Amino acid sequence: MKGLWTILMLVFSNIFMTFAWYGHLKLNEMKITTDWPLILVIVCSWGIAFFEYCLVVPANRIGFQANGGPFNLLQLKVIQEVISLTVFTLIVMFVFKGEHIQWNHLAAFGCLVLAVFFVFLK
Repeated sequence: MKGLWTILMLVFSNIFMTFAWYGHLKLNEMKITTDWPLILVIVCSWGIAFFEYCLVVPANRIGFQANGGPFNLLQLKVIQEVISLTVFTLIVMFVFKGEHIQWNHLAAFGCLVLAVFFVFLK
């Protein structure tokens, strides 16, 4: 159950992270933040990232083997990266409609799936 909670919290933390890091680009594209000073964009991004940290820190604590979780540190990191890129890709496909996924992106994603396989290999 700790593994499931870890993964769910990492998924939601990455949704916040993606919007904190890239959401301002969509807002600028929509002409909402065009005239905002950079410092205001940074502060807003930090505000969103706060919620990402509120999820990612407990997710890693819950999922870490030393705290009774099922994952070692390397497994946690690889899981985090795959979730991060999956969430990012889905948000790009549905929010940033001008971006297109190409074969090389899919090949890179396949390599990440292989990374998960290898990191869990005994």
